[in-house]
Amino acid sequence: MDNIVEQPVARVKGDPLLKLPEDLYIPPDALEVFLDTFEGPLDLLLYLIRRQNFDILNIPIAHITTQYISYIEMMDELRLELAAEYLLMAALLAEIKSRMLLPRQSEPEDEYDDPRVYLIKKLQEYECIKKAAEEIESLPRYQRDIFDTIIDVSDIEITKQHPEVDLQELLFALQDVLKRVEQLSHHHITKEPLSVRERMAAILEKLNRSDSLAFSALFTRSEGKGGVVVSFLAILELSKEGLLEIIQPEALAELRIRAKKTA
Repeated sequence: MDNIVEQPVARVKGDPLLKLPEDLYIPPDALEVFLDTFEGPLDLLLYLIRRQNFDILNIPIAHITTQYISYIEMMDELRLELAAEYLLMAALLAEIKSRMLLPRQSEPEDEYDDPRVYLIKKLQEYECIKKAAEEIESLPRYQRDIFDTIIDVSDIEITKQHPEVDLQELLFALQDVLKRVEQLSHHHITKEPLSVRERMAAILEKLNRSDSLAFSALFTRSEGKGGVVVSFLAILELSKEGLLEIIQPEALAELRIRAKKTA
């Protein structure tokens, strides 16, 4: 019993306070209770129905009326301001409850004779409007989810990166040129010797007159397969020596050749 530690009644800046000061004054409104707010009596009524999984077309009016009145009585005890609409709804529920207790006629009644019909229609309309409002609220909103932005791109230098050309692409291009040469090939009685070095110079001269040329434009079909092979070797030698570039503007596009720019 002697080892009981006295618990502090409060902590002030982290330090325990074992006794309340004698001159401490607590205002009557210092304690505030915050409850879930409802947007109106229909909202409160719909909440009570949905919370207990009641069918909105078959409302147990006596049970719901009791819960509704208990809620507004609690609001009154907490000195929360009650709008006239809440009290009006309570009166309407009490009226419907009293009409439900009256003896029913033995003859079949029209659905409009049910005192709950008016309330059910109001609840259905309110539920549709509330659902539509929630869907609109979930949509992206300007200045909440979407914002304007300004980016200065005047100083950004964009360099286009061409896809790398592998040897297979180059061989496919050569194969296409050879097929065209075979279609236009003729018999040659005499054959002039072809020089790779001379062809390299000729290709560089063509490239200097243009920014870039198609791969097939560097071949002379009338020279036959021998001329194609010499031109192809000349292109490979120039590429090896770094005097020209083999580029492909985009994937699966035709290969192009251009003179390499010197720094």
